Amino acid sequence: MQTNTPSRSTIRLTRRGRLALIATGAVVAGTAVAVPLLVLGDDGDSRPTTLVIPEGRRASQVYAAVDKALELPAGSTRKSLAKAGLELPADAEGNPEGYLFPGTYPLKEKATPEQLLALMVEAANKKFNGAPVAAGAQRNAMNVYQAVTIASIVQAEASTKADMGKVARVIFNRLERGMPLQMDSTVDYALGRSTPGVKETDIGADSPYNSYTRMGLPPTPIDNPGEEAMRAAINPTPGDWLYFVTVKPGDTRFTADHKEHQSDVAEFTARQKEQRERHEQPAEK
Repeated sequence: MQTNTPSRSTIRLTRRGRLALIATGAVVAGTAVAVPLLVLGDDGDSRPTTLVIPEGRRASQVYAAVDKALELPAGSTRKSLAKAGLELPADAEGNPEGYLFPGTYPLKEKATPEQLLALMVEAANKKFNGAPVAAGAQRNAMNVYQAVTIASIVQAEASTKADMGKVARVIFNRLERGMPLQMDSTVDYALGRSTPGVKETDIGADSPYNSYTRMGLPPTPIDNPGEEAMRAAINPTPGDWLYFVTVKPGDTRFTADHKEHQSDVAEFTARQKEQRERHEQPAEK
């Protein structure tokens, strides 16, 4: 969700700029941390034959999954980045976040972290560098790397695939009006937290990824988005929305009116309080 802030006539999609403000916490619905899947061979062999990377996993989670799949010491895949020679865009500055494309990857007998990471980046480049994505990014006055960054936020924030286009539109509307994005998913990323739960004290975190205190997009993607999120990023749903909050599962409310948004947030807060109180009630004897 977002809170109201002073608007500006225009703002570039940029990594720079900051705006200090006070705001309330928000709901993030797309940052689940299910362990990527290891699929065993059909012949009963205990060695996994494929590695499945679900949509929205962060690079750190992908590294850990590769370490586990290849039975390597923790941290091995991250250390292999220096020699992996990944074909990343210049804007990435060697950071593969956003380009470890979700999918199913074969685990050959002598597979290495470098090989698996290269396959993921190759898949991302095929998806992201094609004409549809490049044209969509240009149509929205951004480059492909910025589109991937927006897609990563959409992936983290949208409760359902149907909401992705609306979340993308909120991002564009706020950028165009000179408003900070105020996305909790970026704060979670800044704090290295894998589960949602941003508190008021968290939103003052000193990080370029904190979209409550910094203007524009974060410096890199915040996860590795899938095709649906990417489509939403280059073809956002038409609308004037500036705020959204998931009041309950399946009920995400988008609005351009701050008072209406506050009412939705109040309903969400009341529901959360009711659920906590119900959970804390002692069991009947």
